[in-house]
Amino acid sequence: MTIATLVWRAVHRLSRVARRYSWRNLTAPQLFVVSFLILIGLGTAGLRLLPGLYNGTPLSWLDSLFTATSAVCVTGLTIVDTATYFTVAGQAWLLLLIQLGGLGMLSFTTLIIRAFGGRLPMQHELLSRSVAEATPHLDYHKVLRDAVVFTFVFETAGATLLYLCWIPRLGLMDALWPAWFHSISAFCNAGFSTFSDSLMQFADSPGTLMVVMVLIVVGGIGFLTIEEILEWVRARRQTRVFRFSIHTQLVLVMTAVLIVGGWVGLTVFEWNVSLARFSVVDRLLNGLFMSITPRTAGFNTIDYGQATDSANFLTILLMSIGGSPGSIAGGLKTTTVALLGLLAWSRLCGYEVAVLNGRTIPEETVQRAVGLFVLMFGVVTVAIFVYTTTELAWVAPTTTSSHFLRVMFEAASALNTVGLSMGLTPELSEMGRAVTIGLMILGRVGPLTFAAALARRHVIAVRKFRYAYEDVAIG
Repeated sequence: MTIATLVWRAVHRLSRVARRYSWRNLTAPQLFVVSFLILIGLGTAGLRLLPGLYNGTPLSWLDSLFTATSAVCVTGLTIVDTATYFTVAGQAWLLLLIQLGGLGMLSFTTLIIRAFGGRLPMQHELLSRSVAEATPHLDYHKVLRDAVVFTFVFETAGATLLYLCWIPRLGLMDALWPAWFHSISAFCNAGFSTFSDSLMQFADSPGTLMVVMVLIVVGGIGFLTIEEILEWVRARRQTRVFRFSIHTQLVLVMTAVLIVGGWVGLTVFEWNVSLARFSVVDRLLNGLFMSITPRTAGFNTIDYGQATDSANFLTILLMSIGGSPGSIAGGLKTTTVALLGLLAWSRLCGYEVAVLNGRTIPEETVQRAVGLFVLMFGVVTVAIFVYTTTELAWVAPTTTSSHFLRVMFEAASALNTVGLSMGLTPELSEMGRAVTIGLMILGRVGPLTFAAALARRHVIAVRKFRYAYEDVAIG
């Protein structure tokens, strides 16, 4: 009996044991987290072991883990220059990780099992169903299937339009691969680029910026919202009444407010700074691009290291809010911030609960929003503190204050899976890179999901009693 046969039998037996005991015992959040960890592990091994991915020396194990995590978590932070360090095969491997990480391994698994007529495990059913709780009138199986269709349709359309825009500059053949790469990277809100300067060379190309912005926004508003918009279009054609859910209303309103508000603020802050070399039209268009790309996309047409502190801090705020639930984007999410605002406004108006358009938001949902805000704020605060210890420990005291904003920018970008940087990423120490890896994973799966994955499997029954009240002084 050969060694290969023995190894194959051992792996086969281990896989059977794993399927029998581990897979079925995983809760839905654990299944979700494990799927990303497995994909990151495979991506890391591929970057380290596959031949032909590099133009020079392969990445170390830590840098391979960093790059694979950034790709799977659709972040876009890079230690090396993707354009020059990786071959086309290496870029294709990153693109595969971006696509799988963007849609989620569970979405692909669901699609494959459904295609072959199988049934999902109960844990997987529960995880899929939880995504559509906010829109009960939609078939969540249809939403999950359509999510894959939407993705490939928009990516194909985006690649075609980018290809047409780039033919005059890059040529018929040389424009093909970058168009596909950037279309997928933009829709998945990844921010990886095959150009060393990201999209700075296309800052004067309105067609390029418009296509990328549309891909980012569509990828960031969420598949539930897209599904409801399509239902609304069908209802209009059939002349029947259709009401958008509160979820979709919040997503659309918050998205518009953030885009317009960020557009005005960033354009004003950078009008005579990083945008000074452009015409009036290009200034306005690049200001709009600067407002949209922090929504966890990560492309840039300016050097954020040369931008004003006001613009960079506003960018941090936009990065922290991020996209919408059920999308590829990260961040607190638009609905979370909207619920916090609704809660404050309702309390000021004398309501005990959050109310919008004649509807009451469940108290449990509001409390989850508050909890998520507290968790995200706590995590990014700890991350900034760790960065100041690991990255600023040897910086001269006279320049520490100027470096602090770079640290804050980096922490917000990593946790909210954005990918923008003020130039700190390649300079990170090994400890700093390890912290960034943890932030990207936590930001991709979500703090609440990660906490649920660490919790015990058995659900504690809801108690029918409460303890006695005892007040606490605040303020």
